[in-house]
Amino acid sequence: MVNASPTVGVLALQGDVREHLAALTAAGVAAVPVRRASELAAVDGLVLPGGESTTMSKLLEIFELLEPLRERLADGLPAYGSCAGMILLAGEVLDGRPDQRQLGGLDVVVRRNAFGRQVDSFETDLDFTGIGSVRAVFIRAPWVEKVGSDVEVLAAVPEEAAQASGRIVAVRQGNVLATSFHPELTGDGRVHALFADVVRAA
Repeated sequence: MVNASPTVGVLALQGDVREHLAALTAAGVAAVPVRRASELAAVDGLVLPGGESTTMSKLLEIFELLEPLRERLADGLPAYGSCAGMILLAGEVLDGRPDQRQLGGLDVVVRRNAFGRQVDSFETDLDFTGIGSVRAVFIRAPWVEKVGSDVEVLAAVPEEAAQASGRIVAVRQGNVLATSFHPELTGDGRVHALFADVVRAA
């Protein structure tokens, strides 16, 4: 049975939390910040926002959320990660720091800061499976180097883009979605609406 009014948390340790909360509310779900294990236990889905992935992984340990989140993901918790959130969800990270912790929610290899520094940030239009054309904002973004057999590629940088054409920038594995880019910054709510539908169906 579809849950019409699920509660979706946004990991509120660092990053663009408010923008995700607003996008989820617009998608018709109850959106709440998550900073404690008790708050994590109460949500039907979780967004891991952009930010700095190494800092976020350290904060997950400090707030005693790392293991509870790993357990909930293993139990099928729907999750969506944007930018740093994609890095945290990945099974393996290239160019990460030795003290960085992974959640293992996606069978992918992700390259951290693959598109370059802040000054190399850019925008382009992507063909996103199930949604259509999406304007994507990349800020010190990762890309996906390798996907497992159960991972669906949802979007890649188009060939006409001057930077990193063909690189995978959106994936889905079961109830877990991730994008290299920041849909919460463009006012286009379709990625969040897609995730809200995943949560409802779960």
